[in-house]
Amino acid sequence: SELIRGFLLSGMPCPSSCPPGLLALMAPGLALLATFSLPSQAGDRRALPVEKPLGVKGRTLILLDVNTKSPVRIISENFLSLQLDPSIIHDGWLDFLRYQDVRFHALVYVVGLLLLLLLGFLTSNLFTLSFQLPHMCQGPDGSEEWERSTDIVRSDIALDKQKGCKIAQHPDIMLELQREKAAQMHLVLLKEQFSNTYSNLTLTARSLDKLYNFADCSGLHLIFALNALRRNPNNSWNSSNALSLLKYSASKKYNISWELGNEPNNYRTLIGRSVNGSQLGKDYAQLRSLLQLIRTYSRAHLYGPNIGRPRKNVIAFLEGFMKVAGGTVDAVTWQHYYIDGRVARVTDFLKTRLLDTLSDQIRKIQKVVNTYTPGKKIWLEGVGMTSAGGMNNLSDSYAAGFLWLNTLGLLASQGIDVVVRHSFLNHGHNHLVDQNFNPLPDYWLSLLYKRLIGPKVLAIHVAGLQRKPRPGRVIRDKLRIYAHCTSYHNHNYVRGSITLYIINLHRSRKKIKLAGTLRDKIVHQYLLQPYGKDGLHSKSVQLNGQPLAMVDDGTLPELKPRPLRAGRTLVIPPLTMSFYVVKNVNALACRYR
Repeated sequence: SELIRGFLLSGMPCPSSCPPGLLALMAPGLALLATFSLPSQAGDRRALPVEKPLGVKGRTLILLDVNTKSPVRIISENFLSLQLDPSIIHDGWLDFLRYQDVRFHALVYVVGLLLLLLLGFLTSNLFTLSFQLPHMCQGPDGSEEWERSTDIVRSDIALDKQKGCKIAQHPDIMLELQREKAAQMHLVLLKEQFSNTYSNLTLTARSLDKLYNFADCSGLHLIFALNALRRNPNNSWNSSNALSLLKYSASKKYNISWELGNEPNNYRTLIGRSVNGSQLGKDYAQLRSLLQLIRTYSRAHLYGPNIGRPRKNVIAFLEGFMKVAGGTVDAVTWQHYYIDGRVARVTDFLKTRLLDTLSDQIRKIQKVVNTYTPGKKIWLEGVGMTSAGGMNNLSDSYAAGFLWLNTLGLLASQGIDVVVRHSFLNHGHNHLVDQNFNPLPDYWLSLLYKRLIGPKVLAIHVAGLQRKPRPGRVIRDKLRIYAHCTSYHNHNYVRGSITLYIINLHRSRKKIKLAGTLRDKIVHQYLLQPYGKDGLHSKSVQLNGQPLAMVDDGTLPELKPRPLRAGRTLVIPPLTMSFYVVKNVNALACRYR
């Protein structure tokens, strides 16, 4: 899937016309201000390095204005989307999805208008996927139909009678047993990963029914990754199994989009032989031909090639793919993981150099795509804060949110259409909810983003003090500001309102004065901070000082803003993330959809 666009560009030198030390204007991108050191905070496991501010006062007043006349980017309504790991088929979570557990359903449904679900790693380095059809039998009217599985429970029959959608309350003992089963499967997967041996995974028709039912009942659109590892002797794709799956899905009239494979640049590890970009392009052309032969999918969307991090060999792979199949896919996809989850530390999540690595990757992908198919949409289809499943108390903590929120801002500002978060629920620690279905910090960030941020990206103008860089030293800013039109779906705010979201990585608070079109407007503050004694390691957050937690199994808390009086200076606490809705701006760019 694709990504979004952020704003402010970091590292821009002050124009010669502005007064000494004053950054008069910054184009869409990252607001570069005085660079301060990061503090040690309660719950940190080690002290953070401290740099001297070199004579610049720590409490600089920042002037902020937004260009309200026209957006610089317009991203997809489905910009923030979700991904499920295929381990749900192995470890039993699929049944909980199928039966629409009341707590899980509430979490997925209220995150809201996601509309896009990616089951992406079905062909990754953990599994090779095969599809198993049910037997054909004679129906009551004498026609042939797929045989129904008898391996179902009573609640499943009730689901079928109600068109497949029913909320169920699972006993605690069932959830406990399921968590134990999933934990055992996690150990098996890790063992396979480190030993470089991989399992075959068979997806039955019944499992596909459960998966589609979950997506359909939750208002999500399913993108299914077909197995590209089945190869003919001449290394072309063997599509026979995929054709069976396509025909079965079409017989059920399932509305599905498609993809072929996952990280194809790594296939030598999986099958002992590589597939180059031009060959995968031919495979995609073959898949498109199959889709056109099946009436239900003749106009289905097709995405790919879902390559890994764009290093030199991967860029060459993408070039070969685009030459052959650039016009075949509806969007070009790739993946990004910031840190090796096995060696990550909390200080890694606060490094501005790490936050900026994504910008370079975006430019590399865009250069190739625009060379062969100018204007083609690009998706960041798999993104996680850490690879290798993540690390407990780090990639699922408050600290990881700095990377996640900055990722959303950068993607939107640089023209990525959709970003797919890996994963909503899985066996690692990159997920949005834990295996008790408790929301983690990145879930609350994502929920606020969906509630407050619209698809139109706005340019920001920032004025403030800037430290003069020493020779040979790159100054990275630690205050990042993005702006969008407020979501049209949020009926608490009239059209024309603007939402800012701000990341403060400084050890000191920052003061922002709204200027120009934003001056003297009422502002609603949504300030997210870690909750509890664990500080940056915390898995709980507070909104405007109130801890966030589900009210009951089916109810999320009300996300109440803190109103700020018109003209009040915004005070951004150190090491925090926040959203600010500037009401009644009547921004021309935001009045109409």
